[in-house]
Amino acid sequence: MTRRGARLSDAQRLDWLRLFRTENIGPRTFRALINQYGGAEAALEALPHLARRGGRLIAPRIPDRAEAEAEIAALARLGGRIVVSLDADYPAALRALEDAPPVLSVRGVPTILAAPMIAIVGARNASAAGRTMAARLARDLAAAGYVIVSGLARGIDSAAHQASLDLGTAGVFAGGLARPYPAENVPLIEEMAQKGAVLSEMPLNWEPRARDFPRRNRLVSGMALGVVVVEAAERSGSLITARLAAEQGREVRRRTMWRPLPQACRRPIRPRPFAPASWNCSARCRPTRMTSCTCPVHRRLMCRSSSWSLTLRAGWSATPAASSR
Repeated sequence: MTRRGARLSDAQRLDWLRLFRTENIGPRTFRALINQYGGAEAALEALPHLARRGGRLIAPRIPDRAEAEAEIAALARLGGRIVVSLDADYPAALRALEDAPPVLSVRGVPTILAAPMIAIVGARNASAAGRTMAARLARDLAAAGYVIVSGLARGIDSAAHQASLDLGTAGVFAGGLARPYPAENVPLIEEMAQKGAVLSEMPLNWEPRARDFPRRNRLVSGMALGVVVVEAAERSGSLITARLAAEQGREVRRRTMWRPLPQACRRPIRPRPFAPASWNCSARCRPTRMTSCTCPVHRRLMCRSSSWSLTLRAGWSATPAASSR
């Protein structure tokens, strides 16, 4: 298999895109095929045989070179480029995941994706207080050297992106980069493409569907060192992101002290032990895990340090390197 740090030729990059766009080829299958056959070109040649051996009467549809070249050209007209998992500007935290997409479509500043990131997510129909909290956190974290990543949705996501626009922010599409959603965020997306970054694992003209949003959420959490949930309703995408983050081994924090939504507030975000040794707690709860809370005592159960910057230094072990942004 081609190792990280190796530079793919234009022909190899084209083959990677063709293989990843092939029917029923996801990130795990892509990785298995590359490991087995040593490269995307050999894997593409083996696919028809593998399909017959697996009992399929019809081989999976493989995009031809002209289709892949057309997608790359259309992306270039949008000011974007293809980034593969071997590239230096592929998000480092995302690369470590088993289901990391091998190919991303990216618009924006190349160095943004190489910087350490923190995700801020929350409700689409967020309260004014929640949006203010998200903006404040985003500004403080971005000023500390972290890129703010989120899902470009209404409410909390948009507030976080807007607040960190001049310091560093990245947004993940559920669909293709040529199909921005929601439409009201197109001006924000265009600004992010100039000052930050927007990206997607989907084909350029892919219309987002309901099942694509959880896929998007795994990238939001996977790119980040930690995830902050500002407001979340029961069974919301924000709680899906929090669950995915916990499964990926990321830190998960709730900042819902102004307006906790009752049902979501009672749910544990992280089922595993969660007790940073240097977490300064102004209450006497001495938590050893992220316990379920009820709204009347939510403020007492939330551990608070004297400032967010202290919480950041205590909670995330990685220190942002000097940014070249």
